[in-house]
Amino acid sequence: MSKKTTIYDIAKKLDITAATVSRALNNNPKISEATRKLVLETASSMNYEQNKLALALKSGKSKNVGVIVPRIDSNFFASIIRGIEDELSLYGYHVIICQTHELNEKEAETIDALLNAQVDGILMSVSRSSKDSSHYERILKKKVPLIFFDRRRIMEGVSSVTINDFAGGYAATKHLIEQGCKRIAHFSGEQSIEIFKERFLGYKQALLDNGMALNQDYIIQTKSNLEEGEKAMGALLKMKNPPDALFSSSDFSALGAIAAIKSAGLKIPEEFRVVGFSNEPFTKFMELSISSVDQSPLEMGTMAAKVFLEQTNSGEQFTMDKKIVLEPKLHIRKSSLKKALAS
Repeated sequence: MSKKTTIYDIAKKLDITAATVSRALNNNPKISEATRKLVLETASSMNYEQNKLALALKSGKSKNVGVIVPRIDSNFFASIIRGIEDELSLYGYHVIICQTHELNEKEAETIDALLNAQVDGILMSVSRSSKDSSHYERILKKKVPLIFFDRRRIMEGVSSVTINDFAGGYAATKHLIEQGCKRIAHFSGEQSIEIFKERFLGYKQALLDNGMALNQDYIIQTKSNLEEGEKAMGALLKMKNPPDALFSSSDFSALGAIAAIKSAGLKIPEEFRVVGFSNEPFTKFMELSISSVDQSPLEMGTMAAKVFLEQTNSGEQFTMDKKIVLEPKLHIRKSSLKKALAS
C-alpha cells in the first residue's frame, strides 16, 4: 500500500520549502501566481489530498453543515434537503443528513453527534415528540448557528424559515365554502406543533368569517398516513349528520379519506369534496387529482441555506434572529371542484 503524498514530498520535488508549498495550496497572497500554479499542478500529478481535518482545525471551519429532518422518505423533506444542498454546495459546504424518526431522544443524540463532528451550523425541522429546548440550547452554547425550517421552536437568537400555515388553512377552507360545502371536516395534526395549530386556526377563521359554526365533532386529530385518514373518515361518515367536505392538514390522510369516501359509495367531487396540504407529487398525477396547499419546500431549503450563510458571514452571527415566512399556494384540482376541470 503506497503512502500518501505530503507537502514535504512536493517541496522535495520542486526544491522549495514545505512552508512555501503550504502557502501556495492555501492561496496565500505572498506567493506569486507562477509558484502557486506550479505547486497546484505538481500536487495534482502526485495525487496529493489536503488534510481536511487539519484545515478545519486551522481555519475553525469544517465546511460541514448538519441537516436534521423527522424523516427522509418524504418528498417534502427531500425537496428541502435538495434546496439546502444546492445552495450550500456553491460555497464549498458539505451536508450531513440526519433523521429523527419523530423521536425526541433521537433528536438530542443527533444534535450531540453533529456538535462532536464540529459542524459549522445546524439546520433542522423539529420532531413531533420534542419536549423541551435543552438540546437546542446546547447548540447555541457551542456558538453554532441554528436555523429552523418548517417546524420550529420560537427561541431568541434563532432564525427560521416557514410558510404561512394559517393562510394555507384559510385558503383551503374558503375554497370549499365557495364550492358550496356546508359541513366541512378537518383532519388536524398534533396541536402542540405550531404548523398544525396554525392550519387549524386558518380553517376555524374561514368558517367564522363566512358565518359558519365550528363543529368540534367534525375535527379529528390524525397522523399523516393513509390508514389514519381512512379510519377517521369512516367514523365521520357514520355520523347522523356527516360532513360534505374535508380540509386535511396532510395529503396522506386526505388520500386515506378519499378511499373511505369511495367505499361508502359517495362520489367525489359531486357529493363530497377534499383538499389536502403539502402538494405531494401524487396529488396531481392521480386520476382523481387532489387539491392541495403547496409548501414550497425547494424554496424553503434554499432560503434556510441563505440565512445560514448570511449568519455565518455576519459579525452578529450568534445573535441573528430572522423570521422568513413564505406564502402558500392552493392548487385547485378535481377533488374539490363542484364542476369538473375542463380537459
